[in-house]
Amino acid sequence: MCGIIGWVNYERNLDEQQPIVEAMTRTMALRGPDAQGIWIDRHAALGHRRLSIIDLEGGAQPMQVAEEGKTLACLTYSGEVYNFVELRDELIKRGHRFATRSDTEVVLRSYLEWGESFVDRLVGMYAFAIWDTRKEELLLVRDRAGVKPLYYQPFGRGVLFGSEPKAILAHPEVRPRVGLDGLRHVMCSFRMPGGAAYEGMHQVKPGHVLRVSRSGITDRCYWKIEGQEHTDSLDVTIETIRGHFDRIMREQTVADVPLCSLLSGGLDSSFVTAMADRIVRERSGSAVHSYSVDFADHGHAFTKDPYRDTADAPFVREFVAQVKTQHTEIVLNDRDLANMQVRRAVVDALDTAWFSGSDNFPSLYLLFKAVRENSTVALSGEAADEVFGGYRWFHTPETVGADTFPWMQFSPLTFDALLSPDLSKELRLKEYEADCYSEALRGVPHIGQTGVEKRMREICHLHLVYWLPRLLDRKDRMSMAAGLEVRVPFCDHELMQYVFNTPWSMKSFDGREKSLLRAVAGDLVPETILKRVKSPYPATQDAAYEKALRDRMDKLISKPSPRTTQTLNVTALREQIDKPLNEVSNAWQRASIDHLLAMSDWLERYDVELVRGVAN
Repeated sequence: MCGIIGWVNYERNLDEQQPIVEAMTRTMALRGPDAQGIWIDRHAALGHRRLSIIDLEGGAQPMQVAEEGKTLACLTYSGEVYNFVELRDELIKRGHRFATRSDTEVVLRSYLEWGESFVDRLVGMYAFAIWDTRKEELLLVRDRAGVKPLYYQPFGRGVLFGSEPKAILAHPEVRPRVGLDGLRHVMCSFRMPGGAAYEGMHQVKPGHVLRVSRSGITDRCYWKIEGQEHTDSLDVTIETIRGHFDRIMREQTVADVPLCSLLSGGLDSSFVTAMADRIVRERSGSAVHSYSVDFADHGHAFTKDPYRDTADAPFVREFVAQVKTQHTEIVLNDRDLANMQVRRAVVDALDTAWFSGSDNFPSLYLLFKAVRENSTVALSGEAADEVFGGYRWFHTPETVGADTFPWMQFSPLTFDALLSPDLSKELRLKEYEADCYSEALRGVPHIGQTGVEKRMREICHLHLVYWLPRLLDRKDRMSMAAGLEVRVPFCDHELMQYVFNTPWSMKSFDGREKSLLRAVAGDLVPETILKRVKSPYPATQDAAYEKALRDRMDKLISKPSPRTTQTLNVTALREQIDKPLNEVSNAWQRASIDHLLAMSDWLERYDVELVRGVAN
């Protein structure tokens, strides 16, 4: 996996800026705990922190290719290219000679062989930068689904970049300034492609290549989901998806370090774990390691909430009893979730506040830390709901027909009333959401559908492009803060393209959510899991967690800092935290307090300069 950074400036000699480059590289230490390297060539500097996964001895970076003693190109690379063996074989036939077994060298030599078009050949999750010394040009490349992050900021006559904003913020000439669009980025439940919280900063969009040269920065899309007519029968469609998964899982279970699977007892993770177990047994004769998470007392104290009808643990245990994976159950408690050191570690990993269902950022972080004690790579069922249509709001007429992002209609979570009146008025969150929704609809690749099929095509596209990035960002930051690589088989671009174009009548052919995936998984997972209603990542239900949040908010608003009074409605928050604490706390109320506490922590911890009245 790893963390990358870089600086290109056509007017400065970066040989003289090594301390700054080293400082930027150090910010990526958690993403890459195994090794560090930097490379500087007058107008370009690249840095790398490594988490060793493939070719532990030979994959050091930044990696160079030289000819007659002169460097042709240098690469700093994060991620995995799953088809690197096939690419290496083809490159060897074309005369290339390899000094390592790593996919890193395959990526670099692919660029030398095919130029910028080499990105069309890559299959995987990746974010990387290549400095071509011959042209004095930089390429920034991000994978098609946006699994791996890559931020950049135009800077002088050049650019700064990094896997996370903190790499750019480490430059002494960059200040953490946040305008209105930056706050909207943090507060909204969708992600506009390319957006970032900090003023002047952007993300490389999924499936895009940025070229930085003396004449400026150009942006090219090399892949996006396209509309194609689906002519396969239902039986052929199911078999095609099964074939995709056999390929995907064989590619994504390759690692030179301990590999495991994350198991929730739901359809998605159970299918991935069962497939991984079958392949790992074929290769090694041993069962795959699996991990689940639960909260203290959930086994007997679980209560239905707006998202979850059932607890995970009974389904996990039934799966393990049938498949017989090597299983570990991680049990978390509310004291750890509310711990200030944990919450600050989450903010530091994100470089912003979190927007989500309350405690799942801290709990994911703690889960990944526990998994990392024995494994370096984990497989996840993330993205199955977006690809196959699994969320409840895919199947609720009120949300399907709503003139907004469907998940926003399902969730009553809003912050307007809890923000300072002046800030709320400036942000115009409702208008911003409406504008973004209109823009999002214009990008849907229709191919003549009408009625229900047209609308469900829109909803599927909205989830893949505007909802999924939030979840992938959460997964990447929480896992990499623990030095764990998490792979997401459902984000394979060929699978996403194929399933997106299947008609909604196929996606729901049995009257249930994720009908196609249920058909594919039918002989691999227990019947009870096949019948289980979608249940998202678990959340604590202990009112003690909300009490801890209220106590912290009480301290924050009792002696508010200037930033607190600038951003929060202290009177409204006081009314909210003084309400009776129910035995099972209100999930939406708790989430709003949680988010605003995280936002306050971020603004203070990063010494953010709020630029009011200015969009990023």
